[in-house]
Amino acid sequence: MIADLDIGGVLIPGLLVFALIALAATVAVIRLLSAAGIDRAMAHGPLVEMAIFAIIFALLLQHHTGLFP
Repeated sequence: MIADLDIGGVLIPGLLVFALIALAATVAVIRLLSAAGIDRAMAHGPLVEMAIFAIIFALLLQHHTGLFP
């Protein structure tokens, strides 16, 4: 189960924390792809970025919950 994060008495949903981590990782991956020049080969850049975010988010959830060992 995903637990909430308590910061100074304010509860932050666990999925929001994972989404922010996935967003930061997605930005890093997109910058690496851009630096390598791979982003020019993508026909639909925003769609690829959304897919990368979804993959990273799913991997974070899978790692935390252990649903698929």
